[in-house]
Amino acid sequence: MPQQPDAAPAPLTFGQRVRIARDRAGLTRPVVAGLMGRSPDWVKYIENGSIAMPRFPMLMRLSQVLNCDLTDLVGDERIAAATYTKALHGDLPTIKRALTTYRLQAADAEPESADVLAARVRTAWTLWHSKGDHRSRIAALLPDLLTDTQHAARALEGTARRRALVLQAQTYHLAQLFLSFQPAPELVMLVGDRSMAAAQDADSPKAIAAAAWYMNHVYRDANEAAEARVDLAEQAAALLRDDAEEDIARRGLLWLAVALSFAKVGKAGDAWRYWDKANAAAGLLGDDYAHPWLIFGKGIVDAYRLTMHNDLHQPVQALEVAEALDLSMVPSATRRSYHLIETARAHGMQDEGVATVSLLQKAFKESPETIQFNIHTRMVLPELVKTGPRMVREDAQELATELGVPV
Repeated sequence: MPQQPDAAPAPLTFGQRVRIARDRAGLTRPVVAGLMGRSPDWVKYIENGSIAMPRFPMLMRLSQVLNCDLTDLVGDERIAAATYTKALHGDLPTIKRALTTYRLQAADAEPESADVLAARVRTAWTLWHSKGDHRSRIAALLPDLLTDTQHAARALEGTARRRALVLQAQTYHLAQLFLSFQPAPELVMLVGDRSMAAAQDADSPKAIAAAAWYMNHVYRDANEAAEARVDLAEQAAALLRDDAEEDIARRGLLWLAVALSFAKVGKAGDAWRYWDKANAAAGLLGDDYAHPWLIFGKGIVDAYRLTMHNDLHQPVQALEVAEALDLSMVPSATRRSYHLIETARAHGMQDEGVATVSLLQKAFKESPETIQFNIHTRMVLPELVKTGPRMVREDAQELATELGVPV
């Protein structure tokens, strides 16, 4: 009797694919639930098939939370989640060209002095943190800044060269900020690596600490292991002095980075332990202190408590923080807008649509390009337009139209 061929394995169900993606991301059900604004039972019922595949906006959000492509969840043709969740800034091609153009011959022109370059970099940071279209404004400056800091780092010598390298690292930080929430993850990794290399080449502990802060964001967005982020932060922190204001600020920023990383993976005890260390550093600097471009200070440490509670699925505690939060202590329109969005996220977890829309409108007034390229905003607005409280659906629609969010 001829042998029958083995039957083809049954295709994975949607719930099984979600479970595999969640395990791969190293996230617990409560953490995924918190990031989705749902209960842990919702995740459980999705995984065991009791709840069917959600609507497309919720599916996009789930793929972002699990850091996977939609095909990993639905088994359909490959569709990159970033195509739908990340809006393309008009200046992205210009920034990409600036980052990937290599000048192999030495320029004849004399390099600008480190003092002149420092003034230009300070101007760029001021524009980034000011109200208005901050991404568009620094995009106009970045290509020349990248060229000129690179040229200075090659042409200058000694102390002047090290200063130029520090400024080059800061310019890469600005490029990384521009690229955040853009569909170009390979460029984010590129500038993160280049900024750390420039900081190390400058042999500057302060520059290395700043690069570690920004690399931490890269790791966190890529769902890398928490231990890798902690190790990087602690190595950078060990290079800093204990008695200098600038060093205290940068060490506090590193502790804050670790706190945020642990909160994202649901390790509450570790998260709050490092937040306490960041808060202690801010306390040493005084209530009125804020770093001129890293913005570390008491205001930002307090504000990030909100994000940590959100990531730990604690919206009630998040809103308690928001109630007492004084955003005037955060001297950055982009950061203030972000924290308003985070407050809206907490209200969304509580199904408080009116407050959510109101806060998103406020965030838009504070910094239009912050909310325009915020993934959470782009995913919740379609739901608010269709299923939010009737009294604010029109407002949600107007905001979605203004931001170019399809609904």
